[in-house]
Amino acid sequence: MPVAFRRFVTSICQKTPQNLLYSPLPAVFSFHFTRPPLYNRHFSIPPQPSQNPTSPFLRPRTRTPLETQFETWIQKLKPGFTPADVEAALRAQPDADLALDIFRWTALQRGYKHTDATYLTIIKLLISAKRYRHAETLVEEVIAGACPSSVPLYNTIIRFCCGRKFLFNRAFDVYKKMLKSDYCKPTLETFALLFNSLLRRFNRQNVCYVYLHSVRSLTKQMKALGIIPDAFVLNMIIKAHSKCLDVDGAIRVFREMGLYGCKPNEYTYSYIFKGLCEKGRVQQGFGLFKEMREKGLVPKRSAYMILICSLAMESRLEDAVDVVSDMLGNSMAPDLLTYKTVLEELCRGGRSNDAFELLEEWKKRDLSMGQKNYRILLDALHFKN
Repeated sequence: MPVAFRRFVTSICQKTPQNLLYSPLPAVFSFHFTRPPLYNRHFSIPPQPSQNPTSPFLRPRTRTPLETQFETWIQKLKPGFTPADVEAALRAQPDADLALDIFRWTALQRGYKHTDATYLTIIKLLISAKRYRHAETLVEEVIAGACPSSVPLYNTIIRFCCGRKFLFNRAFDVYKKMLKSDYCKPTLETFALLFNSLLRRFNRQNVCYVYLHSVRSLTKQMKALGIIPDAFVLNMIIKAHSKCLDVDGAIRVFREMGLYGCKPNEYTYSYIFKGLCEKGRVQQGFGLFKEMREKGLVPKRSAYMILICSLAMESRLEDAVDVVSDMLGNSMAPDLLTYKTVLEELCRGGRSNDAFELLEEWKKRDLSMGQKNYRILLDALHFKN
C-alpha cells in the first residue's frame, strides 16, 4: 500500500496545474483527504493576469498639473528649509490654491513653524485671488496666536476685515490686540483704515451719531499714542462731525490742522460749509466758501448745490446766482432741482423777467442741460407766472 500511494503522488506532481484542476481524484483515495494534513501546507494557483492591457484597473492614474507643480516645489524645498525659503516659494506660485497647499504642507514638517512674514504673504495671495474663505481662516489663526505679531500683518488683516461687511467688528478686535501689545502699536495707517471703515457706515442720520462716538474715541486714542495725523485723516474726522451736523466739532478740528502742519484743502472746506448750510448757518458757510475761493480751491459738486439751494431759500438770490455762475465757470453744472429752486425763488420775489433771462443764459453755458430739462424749467416758469 505505501508503494502504490508513493506512485500516485509522483504522478500527481508531474501534472500541470491546469490538468490538476480538471483531473478528478479516484474515489478510493477520497477518504484520505478528509482528515487533517500532516503538515500545514496548501497549494494555491495564482490568478492569471488579464489579457486586456487596456483595463482601467491596471492603468496608472495621471497626475493633474497642480499635483505635478506641487511635487516639484516640494522637492525644491530641501530638508531644513527656513521661513524665507517658504516665503520665496509662495511668492513664486501663480496659483493661490497651490500656494496654500505648500503653506499647509510646510506647517506639518518637523522643526518648522510659520512666521508673520509667511502668514502675511499667503494672506495677500489669497485676498488678491479672491479666496476670501481661506483668508478668513488664516486671519482667525493669526488672532489666535499662530505666529508672532507684526504691524504690517495686523494692518493687512484690518484692511481685509474693513472691506468685508461681516468682519467689521473683527477689525476692532485686531486693533485692541495692537493696543495691548508692547511692540506692535497702531500706526497712522491703522487709524486711517478704521476711520474710513466707520465713515462708510454714516449712511443714515440716526445711525451716524452712534459711530460718531467711535470716531471721537479713536481720535483721543490716536493723540494719546502720540501719532501725528495727516490731512487725509483730519479730513475724515471733519467729515464725520459734519455728517452728524456737529459743525462746532468739525470747526475745532479745522482750527487744529495748523498745529499738525497740515493745510486745509477743497475737501476740508466742502465738508465744513456743507454741514453749516445743513445746520442752518448759511452766512457762516458762505463765508468759508468765499475764503476757499480766494485760495483758489474749488469745492465739490454736491457742496456747490447745497450752498446754492441754501442761499436761495434764505432769499439771498444774488449770492445764489453768483455761486451758480462760479460753478458753471469751473466746468460743473447744477442738477435740475438746484436750477428750479433758484428760478422759482426769483419768480416768488417778483423777478420773473430775470428768471427767464437767467434760464437762457444757463442753457448756453450748460451744454449738459439738454432740451428736455430746459423745457421742464421753462414750463415751471410759465406755471409760476
